[in-house]
Amino acid sequence: LYLRSLSERQIPVHVKLRDGETVMGWIEYFDDRMIRLTREGKPNLFIYKNQIRTITENARDTRRRLRRNDTAERVAEDGR
Repeated sequence: LYLRSLSERQIPVHVKLRDGETVMGWIEYFDDRMIRLTREGKPNLFIYKNQIRTITENARDTRRRLRRNDTAERVAEDGR
């Protein structure tokens, strides 16, 4: 359910891999064995879940995205 929520809301995440590397993006797709991490300006990644140590939300990007969406909604409502 958590991965579905992250995917549907396109929440930016940090994915820490077992080898210590951290990659950032948002989860576009997932299934029982892997996730697809979409990244801006970089190739998308297919990562096997058994290679993932942790997935955490990037709070700063999430707040920025929420502010941007809120501003866009207000502009649309005002007709500007």
